[in-house]
Amino acid sequence: MQLNGKVIESYKAVLGYIGILTMIIGGIMLLPIFVILIYPNELGYALNFVIPAAIAILLGFFLSLLIRGKKKRQLSLRQDTVIVIAVWLLAAFFSAVPFMLSKQLNFTQAFFEAVSGWTTTGLSVVDVTATPKIYLLFRSIMQFFGGVGLVLVMLSALSGTYGMRLYNAEGHSDKLLPNLAKSARIIMSIYAGYVVAGTILYVFLGMPLFDAINHSICALSTGGFSTQVDSIGTYKSLPIELVTIILMLMGTTNFAAHLLLIRGKFRSFFRVGEMRFMLVLLGLMIPIVSFVSLNGIYGNIPQGLRASAFQVVTALSTTGFSTVSFNSWTPFPIFLLIVLMLIGGGAGSTAGGIKQNRIYLLFKAFFWQLRKKFLPEHLVNEDYVYRPEGKLFIEERHISEASNYTFVYMVTFFAGVSIMTANGYSLQDSLFEYASTLGTVGLSVGITLPTTPPIVLWTQIVGMLFGRLEIYVIFIAGIKIFKDGRNVIVRAAKNKGTW
Repeated sequence: MQLNGKVIESYKAVLGYIGILTMIIGGIMLLPIFVILIYPNELGYALNFVIPAAIAILLGFFLSLLIRGKKKRQLSLRQDTVIVIAVWLLAAFFSAVPFMLSKQLNFTQAFFEAVSGWTTTGLSVVDVTATPKIYLLFRSIMQFFGGVGLVLVMLSALSGTYGMRLYNAEGHSDKLLPNLAKSARIIMSIYAGYVVAGTILYVFLGMPLFDAINHSICALSTGGFSTQVDSIGTYKSLPIELVTIILMLMGTTNFAAHLLLIRGKFRSFFRVGEMRFMLVLLGLMIPIVSFVSLNGIYGNIPQGLRASAFQVVTALSTTGFSTVSFNSWTPFPIFLLIVLMLIGGGAGSTAGGIKQNRIYLLFKAFFWQLRKKFLPEHLVNEDYVYRPEGKLFIEERHISEASNYTFVYMVTFFAGVSIMTANGYSLQDSLFEYASTLGTVGLSVGITLPTTPPIVLWTQIVGMLFGRLEIYVIFIAGIKIFKDGRNVIVRAAKNKGTW
């Protein structure tokens, strides 16, 4: 009975932490209501947000009582992953409710839209031309908080005592300062500052204020939800596209690297391995896509370069904004975009994908291995890469972890593609759409629609969650719950037999 008691006691801490985060979810869901101050005709939609928000806050409050008054509750091994998965599912569930209450979407569609928002994917099944502004703002708010992560929001609002393990389990590797809470607040400040700056620039360049707020949030969060059917292409403005490119690149950059930039340490910033890798990728891909593939489509070199630069950046940063349709594109540039979406953005950023640091490390490992073939057998080399915090000397486990994750990611990718092709979609379209789904990108070739079969939407929902929470976290959480449940049942059965 002692083992059961320990397990149950530790899960009280799990539920307590889930409660705190659920209250935060409820608070976030109330934010769109402020749009009524500018658009009072949307007052009728307020209850659709107040009801699920109130339920989330109440549920969270009662759960948080389990750890109230306790200075620190210890989590057993891997219970941090259980908290993170549970909270993200609760966030998606409660955020789906407003769409269902307004009868805009059924449960599958509403849950899909909410997951797409929180995971900063940007694939959508809503008609933005007929959707009230309170819902459009809500989608952007989901992407704002989904980009930095719910755990980081909790840490910035409360204190660092809630644990580094929770922080890491949500996919963060960017502890900027020894004090975790201060790190979280710095990240939130950087993030919010960029959003404000982006909004001001958009308005200055002629974008309406409401559109500017939404696009600034969704560009920086690498989310890609737009208030317009044709996304950024609606404005047909080169300056607006340039501002969007800058915001997307900022969003896909490690927050620890941002701190170097803000402190004026430009040399250290451009020394970071994945920054160099990203610049090399962009430098190669933009002219290749432009000159080899798009020059004939858009008539002249400047137009081809413009279309290429935007689409390459939006794919690599996993943002999902677009300025052109892909209907006229040939297979080769589509293939290159698929590769970029699979690679994804920087570690410790709002972006998805395999992540540039892993791909960069695998490239380096290949050349290191090749170099060893030409060096004396007993010569010892210390291989390293530059990260924002300085040199990281590479051990075998670093390369093993990167290659294992890449393998699991690709297996997951091809499983999703298989389900899509089994439902009648072409191989090219399926590869593109699921690379966009798993990489939390949001670019679409027309598969993701309100009429898309539910099995495909649920496949994409799983893919978006796997992509945002980095696959292993979901597996570990599932195994942890299964093991703890089995242990409790086995122990209870043994005790019953003893009696």
